[in-house]
Amino acid sequence: MSHPKYRPATLLVHQGKDRDPATGAATVPIYQASTYHHEGGVSGEYDYARSGNPSREQVEEAIALLEGGVRGFAYASGMTAIGSALSLLKSGDHLVASADLYGGSWRFITGVLPQQGITVSLVDTTDPDAVKAAITPQTKAFFLETPSNPLFQITDLRAMVEIAKENDLITMLDNTFMTPLMQRPLDLGIDVTIHSATKFLGGHSDILAGLTTTADVGLAKRLKYFQNAFGAVLSPFDSFLLSRGIKTLKVRLDAAQKTAQTLSERLEAHSAISRVWFPGLCNFQGRELHFSQATGAGAVLSFELKEELQVKKLLEGVKLPIIAPSLGGVETILTHCWSMSHAAIPAQDKLQQGISKKLLRISIGLEDVEDLWEDLDSGLR
Repeated sequence: MSHPKYRPATLLVHQGKDRDPATGAATVPIYQASTYHHEGGVSGEYDYARSGNPSREQVEEAIALLEGGVRGFAYASGMTAIGSALSLLKSGDHLVASADLYGGSWRFITGVLPQQGITVSLVDTTDPDAVKAAITPQTKAFFLETPSNPLFQITDLRAMVEIAKENDLITMLDNTFMTPLMQRPLDLGIDVTIHSATKFLGGHSDILAGLTTTADVGLAKRLKYFQNAFGAVLSPFDSFLLSRGIKTLKVRLDAAQKTAQTLSERLEAHSAISRVWFPGLCNFQGRELHFSQATGAGAVLSFELKEELQVKKLLEGVKLPIIAPSLGGVETILTHCWSMSHAAIPAQDKLQQGISKKLLRISIGLEDVEDLWEDLDSGLR
């Protein structure tokens, strides 16, 4: 079915395959098989489930199609996708990464990579001069988030690509917040895009999944080699659920983004809140840059309370949001960044980055905007 002229909403629904080629079924079945018959001792398209599975292939084709990649890869979690992308590095290499990162990414980059002989510099990637200054002869890649999690720092992707090309570096971007629907990094020259598909792409808080894709044939071969060798692939059943979730991404994200815009404006004016971070706000720092490389503000925002004591009252007082370290579900999810999503980062580092105990992140779901506002307002008061 894949056709480059189809618009995103159509691609989301029909993906790489919009029916089972064997039976014509409206969805690709769950191929719950660990191995495949070798007719006459000769392997066919599939030989062993770690190496390939029709259900997993469905979502791998989908992410490549949506991002404009040559090949996609599906993994057992978002962190597995990140780790697999970073497998492009080897001992002795140096990585430049955004200082403001999801806590799990920070833990892997600062804790696991050094054990593999890979050094890391965390820098403010919104400052191209700081990025240039961090490059050494051993630097091989940039690892980026934009908008960053949780402080919504906006990195100029075109500038990063230009610097990377000048220094023969690989660029990697976690595109979870924006999804391929609102930001297509490969079109801007990024080499590898990464998604925690647990979030918006899955959309229902019922799976763990990760995806990567690239428009570079050579990098695709290296990513495939590691995926097959390492084996942390997405299961057939979770692949089926992810494919189903992707089909409704546009309607979910459109509705959630509209509500996020309304709530961000109301939260910004609330007497209990000192600051709100959301690209859709008129006074958001980095707004112009963000909308030069993305088509929407997204459905996640962060806000800081004026008093630390209000955090406990809010978390105990709200009834609708799930209080948890995640985002992108059909239900609104409220996260205390200090103790949940960024708990892995030492306190001193969090404070240095601007993550305080008063900071919360909220991922907007599909509830009625007025019900959500009444619940949040009650909790804040």
